[in-house]
Amino acid sequence: MEYEDRREIATPEGVQLALPLANIGSRFLSTLIDLLIGGAAALVVILLAAALGGEIAATIAAAAAFLVFYVGYHVVFEVVGGGRTIGRRAAGLRVVMDSGAPVGLRASLIRNILRILEGAALSYLPAIIAILSTKNNQRLGDLAAGTLVVRDVKTPAYEPPRAAIPPAQFQSWDVAGVGEQELMAVRTFLDRRHSFAPGPRAALAAELATKLRPLVPGVRPGLHDEQFLEYLAAAKSGPMVPPVGGSHTPYG
Repeated sequence: MEYEDRREIATPEGVQLALPLANIGSRFLSTLIDLLIGGAAALVVILLAAALGGEIAATIAAAAAFLVFYVGYHVVFEVVGGGRTIGRRAAGLRVVMDSGAPVGLRASLIRNILRILEGAALSYLPAIIAILSTKNNQRLGDLAAGTLVVRDVKTPAYEPPRAAIPPAQFQSWDVAGVGEQELMAVRTFLDRRHSFAPGPRAALAAELATKLRPLVPGVRPGLHDEQFLEYLAAAKSGPMVPPVGGSHTPYG
């Protein structure tokens, strides 16, 4: 089994987006950290319930803590925390949909309800077998939910426009070498970028910008990839597209 696999996604922009898949070692590390956190929190709750209400209260608290950790903890961090629990953040991992989009509530619920079967009931043995034998390193919950666990991709530094973009920034560019097919790819990316998770979004912008920069003489060095694509669309088409993120904030 090759542990540095990548999932290739063919986007409507005509670009192959590579998502670096998490291997079983990094997934084990993130799971171990989350188990230690959840176990410590559950122990405190159970001891407190036992002290206040006796054995029955402790049993009820143990069942509730189990469900909260195995399902609630992961769902909250995956949906609200960008696909990263505390353990995944420490291991540099993230859960995304198999299209590269952020994971949604329904998918998170499916993968984490199945975690009870794979993890607590069967000691993660089915999960290990599935990760080692599937093409995209997916456990059963991932297969059912249509999710992937990927290595987190660091996003490039964002350079927000300081004010209205001076026409001289892009109107002097020679964009004759950029054809309609390339322009359509840029426009499609700019329209759909907010549907991507930050890592895949930055990777796709970088891939498009890397392919198109050599076709446009006069581009100043250090220009952010998404700004370059915006300026290119403006220079080629006329009207300027909205700033990155819509409000001078990256990856909204």
